[in-house]
Formats: sequence, C-alpha cells, structure tokens
Amino acid sequence: MNIGVRDIDRVNLSSSGDHKTITVLGSTGSIGCNTLDLIAREPEKYTVKALTANSNVAELAKQAKEHKAEMAVIADDSKLDDLKTALSGTNIIAAAGKDALNEAADMPADWVMSSIVGAAGLRPTLTAVRRGATIALANKECLVCAGEFMMEQVDANNATLLPVDSEHNAIFQVFDFDEAEKVDKITLTASGGPFWNRDVSELGDITPEEAVKHPNWSMGAKISVDSATMMNKGLELIEAFYMFPVEKDQLDIIIHPQSIIHSMVSYIDGSVLAQLGTPDMRIPISYTLGWPHRIKTPSKKLDLTEIGKLEFIKPDEVKFPSINITREVLQKGGSAPTILNASNEVAVSAFLNGKIRFLDIAKIVGHTLDKITVHHMNSLSDVHDVDEEARIVAGEIITGFTK
Repeated sequence: MNIGVRDIDRVNLSSSGDHKTITVLGSTGSIGCNTLDLIAREPEKYTVKALTANSNVAELAKQAKEHKAEMAVIADDSKLDDLKTALSGTNIIAAAGKDALNEAADMPADWVMSSIVGAAGLRPTLTAVRRGATIALANKECLVCAGEFMMEQVDANNATLLPVDSEHNAIFQVFDFDEAEKVDKITLTASGGPFWNRDVSELGDITPEEAVKHPNWSMGAKISVDSATMMNKGLELIEAFYMFPVEKDQLDIIIHPQSIIHSMVSYIDGSVLAQLGTPDMRIPISYTLGWPHRIKTPSKKLDLTEIGKLEFIKPDEVKFPSINITREVLQKGGSAPTILNASNEVAVSAFLNGKIRFLDIAKIVGHTLDKITVHHMNSLSDVHDVDEEARIVAGEIITGFTK
C-alpha cells in the first residue's frame, strides 16, 4: 500500500509562518542556485543554516558569504583546506566529507532542499527525514533507489516531503488527497528531450554535446541525457508511485514538447486537472519553499496566446526503450529500481566520456537488470550494497561494448 506524499493529519505546519530556517543540500547545482535566488529576493524571511556542494569550492564559499550561512560543506574532503581559505575572516564553519554532509542535514533547519545529484543524496536526506524536517525533494534517487524504505521513514518520523520536480510538483498542486480514490490516473508530461521528433535510425551517432542540449530546460549534463533517452521520465514514473496514493497501472506518460502543462490528474467524473506554467524551476521550488502558502517569483508569466498551440504525442517506446524498462522495474519492485538507477548512472557517465554510443545506454541498463537477482531491501545499507553491485556489473558490461 502506498504512503501518500501528504497526510494532512500529520503535516508539520510549524514552519509555515513568516520566517524559515533553511538548509540547501547541493547548493551550487541548478536547483540549489535557483533556490538561493528566491531566498535572496526576500532575505528577511529566511536564515540559512547550511549549504553543501560536491566540489565547487569557489561558488560554495561565495554563496555561504552572501547568505550568511552558519556552515558550508564540501563533499570532496581533499578540498577542505581550500574551503577554509575561501571562508577565512568569516564565522562560517567549514567542513568536508560524507559525515559532514550528514551533519549539515542534521542541523535544526525548518526546510531542507535535497538536491544532491545521485545516490550520494540518500544518506543526508534520510538524516533530515529522521529529525522530522520539511524536505523539498529534488533528488530522484531517494525514491527511485529506496522508495518504500524512505516513505516508511517519512511516516515514522512525522516528516513532510514536498516534490520539487516540475512534474510531481504539478501533480501535488492538483491532486485531491482527501478523495484519492476518485483519481482515475496521473499523466506525467515529458518534453521528449531533443530527439522526440527524430527517427531512431538517426540516433546511433548522437554526440554528448547534442544530447545535453535540452530544448526547454537548463539542467546538468546527466539529467539532460536522461531526458534525451526518456529515462528521466521513467524514473519519475517510479517516484510518482511512491509519492502519491495510486496504483502502478494508474500512471501514464505523454510527450508535450512545449513543457507548459507540467502534469495532469484525471478523475473518475471525466475531469482532468493540470498545472501550467513557463518552464522555470523557480516556480515549483517556490511552491515548496512557501508551502502551504504561495510566494512571488520573478518567473515569466504564462501567455498562452504567445505559445499558440500545445502538442501531445504518444511516446515511441521503440525509440525510447527506457520507458518499458522502468515500467517493468516498477512491477518487480524490491531492489530492481536501485539496480536501474545505478546502472543508468554508470552508462550515462560512459556515454558522456565517449566510451559508448547513445543507444547503448538503455541496453546496458537492461543487461545489468538481467544479471542481478532482485530482492527486498530493509535498510539504507541494503540500498548501498545493491547500488555498488549494480555499478560493478554495469561497468563490466560496458567493457564489452565498442564505440
């Protein structure tokens, strides 16, 4: 049985007033920077407790100074001295390494942005969950790799999980949690990436430079490739299952190249509710930052007469095999999503480094899933073990591919 993203009886509204304390896990990435952009526009409403980054010392130190953070953490512990130097003359605590990321997540902030990319975001996000924080979730791996376990922890610790991905945020805004049984289906919209209207015969020689050129969104390289393969949408399908109280067969995907309708919820009476907006991540971020209230953003206002038309296309599952792969993984459950995510990360990295072809990504994921036995997971340690095994197996499979 699913645990809904929001149980109104247990939501902690203590942080819904005029002032919030904030921690941003992954502050130098696209989501983190957009979050801090919103905070900077009304600094009197927020106190920044901690900011973390993977390796960008210069940007992290700049952000920490600008927002008067109490603590700055760099995941790469070899860069601790550089961070200390960059923060010299301030009272900001400088720290480094995985344990320090966890310490940052454990600081008493009302609201935590979880935007560390990849499986590295699991442990600090879980730490914030276990202290009952309100978490704005932009890290897919938390629910893809450990959805059942993570949602059990959210429920057990009276935490609040708010979706940041534009698609899940859109669903969150129009989903009737009081009458969830009246929902017929959820439809996740996909831009289709840069290749939705290209023939599959043209994709064999796609370069990393072409794959990361998303037509609508400004994102990092990995997520841009996931959008191009539509693996990203498959991962979001798995996320949606854990976030919202629906069955697996109530989830659908449709290509919508304009990225104006961010997702839709269909009801049993034939009504379809959708959230629309310009493709600017500050809109969904602001909804979680202000929740349960709305806050003003500098985002461009939507003008449908300027857009002219909205298109909807059924995904070509031959061209985008990732969709079928993720549906099969969702049906299997257990450790299958963890294997999927880890092998995809390894395959995407190999593609970006020129070791494999674009169409090899889905093949490597599929082969990895075939080689590893799926089982139930009871702890974060189990998740890490499966993740590590899948990465090793995927790496071995890649050696058999020649570009």
